[in-house]
Amino acid sequence: MTRCEGDDEVSEPMNKLPAAEWMNKVPEVTLYFWIIKIMATTIGETAADYLNFHLGWGLANTTWFMLALFLVGLIAQLRSKTYIPGIYWLVVVLISVVGTLITDNLTDNVGVPLEATTILFAIALAAAFTIWYRAERTLSIHTIYSGRREYFYWLVILITFALGTSAGDLLSEGLDLGYAWSAVLFTAAIALVTFAYFRLRLNAVTAFWIAYVLTRPFGASVGDYLTQSWDDGGLGLGSAPVTILFLITIVGLVAYLSVSKRDRIHTPET
Repeated sequence: MTRCEGDDEVSEPMNKLPAAEWMNKVPEVTLYFWIIKIMATTIGETAADYLNFHLGWGLANTTWFMLALFLVGLIAQLRSKTYIPGIYWLVVVLISVVGTLITDNLTDNVGVPLEATTILFAIALAAAFTIWYRAERTLSIHTIYSGRREYFYWLVILITFALGTSAGDLLSEGLDLGYAWSAVLFTAAIALVTFAYFRLRLNAVTAFWIAYVLTRPFGASVGDYLTQSWDDGGLGLGSAPVTILFLITIVGLVAYLSVSKRDRIHTPET
């Protein structure tokens, strides 16, 4: 889903904003965007499991450690003046892990059922979108050139990762669908959204955010399928090898984008 001629949504012209706010803080939606995003979501699942279970840190220690890393990365992202691929994608990887841990804490430590967390995060996401739109009159990622919009953006991203974790776990584990079939189901849903976008002219902003939500449980299902044991319905590759492989791939793609600048959103010259 990479057609981005416009967002099919009205927002204020950029020439009405201060020149300092013209620099967009997020990448263009390209094929690279979706590849890195899906790999980041998979790492969110595998890295959390590795630190929690395989290293024996426990859920609480893992949560506090990853939350601290995420906040450091987020502060660096918020302080930057423009889109920097390395910082941006570092925050996405970290927020993916934190989103996973939020759901894990609610279900494992507090005992909230997956059905309830899925509904809770869906309501929270709808509320965040509503408040964002009422405040800014747009949900477009092509207009993240002010501080308030960036706060809304990262809040929504965090909720989508928590929601995706809950929905993915609900289907694969709660409803006993299995990791492979869950991945197939979410693949079909993403394909349907892509078809609606390219062929039925589905609004670009709507299509983007639906796809963004769906790629989270897809990535989580893929991660579980690759890492879980054969007895649990996976391939048994282990969380450490999968996490390392995906991290290396992400670093390579981000390095390429940093040099080529192929994912820059073009804005007017100041």
